[in-house]
Amino acid sequence: MSLMSQTRSVIAMNVRSIPQRLWMSVATVVSIALVVAVLLGFLSLANGFNQTLKGSGAPDVAIVLREGSEAELNSTLSREQVDLLARGPGVKIGADGRPIVSGELFLVVDGIKKSSRTKANMPLRGVGANGLLVRKQAKISQGRMFAPGSNEIVVGAGLLREFEGFELGKLVRFGAQTWRVVGVFEAPGTVFESELWADAPVVQSLFKRGTSFQTARVVLTSPGALPAFEAYAKSEPRLQLKAQSELAYYAAQAERSGLLIRYFGWPLGIIMAIGALAGALNTMYASVSSRAAEIATLRVIGFSGFSAFMGTMVEAMVLSAIGALLGVAICALGFNGLSASTLGAGFTQVAFRVQIGPEIIGQAVTLALIIGLVGGIFPGWRAARQKPLLALAA
Repeated sequence: MSLMSQTRSVIAMNVRSIPQRLWMSVATVVSIALVVAVLLGFLSLANGFNQTLKGSGAPDVAIVLREGSEAELNSTLSREQVDLLARGPGVKIGADGRPIVSGELFLVVDGIKKSSRTKANMPLRGVGANGLLVRKQAKISQGRMFAPGSNEIVVGAGLLREFEGFELGKLVRFGAQTWRVVGVFEAPGTVFESELWADAPVVQSLFKRGTSFQTARVVLTSPGALPAFEAYAKSEPRLQLKAQSELAYYAAQAERSGLLIRYFGWPLGIIMAIGALAGALNTMYASVSSRAAEIATLRVIGFSGFSAFMGTMVEAMVLSAIGALLGVAICALGFNGLSASTLGAGFTQVAFRVQIGPEIIGQAVTLALIIGLVGGIFPGWRAARQKPLLALAA
């Protein structure tokens, strides 16, 4: 019998004998499934968060901040600077004949989370008449837009899912001021759904911000107009500001914030993987021990040590593959698409949906197969070195 035929026969025999070690095999499969589910859970959180931030940006919308600022909270622009930006090259003109520019404020207010009944930060954004025009993804789905000059707010659908007390028609209080919810807007797959919007001049007045803004959003005629507008914002002596596409801005925010989630997930996954590896080693050593006489018999009749090694290796890999599939199924059925929230770059809650993707499934499954590979090497080496006559004598 050829070496390949020997190897196939031993592999088939080992796999068929797995039910004889049912509970040890089940323990190994479950431990690997938990490793995959936990790691995939963290990675899918990071993936959903990243996709939400990246989906918020448009290539033909420029966001302008003070030079050196990385986030809206630590930026400031004057009203005169916003007016100058509206005169920049490549700025799109709206149906009313005016440039589509929105000077905005970004503040942090408190709300009560539905899940934990605890306080958490929320973003309150002051926007002007062009607030919807600079966000093509957003539309009012319930009620109406706030009236200029009034204490009215509209609520993002994502924020409404995560926080209580912001249903249409409700009165909410921030500090000494009371606001009425007059509308709900949707911006699927974007960070904007996690925000409250109010009239910018009202926010400036009630929060004592004078006439200043923190950012400006400018709709351009095309993505190709961005370089000229960036140069204008930087070189104009009265501006000297940092302009970039929304797409680039949110991609950078996603990279910084998503890394934090992954940095928690991978160490925890590796620690659990070490525990699962110990279980896999125990299972495979027990498999080799229970089949010592069987392996010895095969060796006596001419089977090679390589075939014994490969049979043990494949058995370990099969158990790991079953555990990986179970872990993916647990995460896909239990977590995929769930609403979640976490702190964004502005130290406010960003609502998003957990998203499992092929890339992160591949990472988690690879870790499971590595557990099986390492868990099969040493028991497989022991099986290959089994001394036939001693094993039979035992």
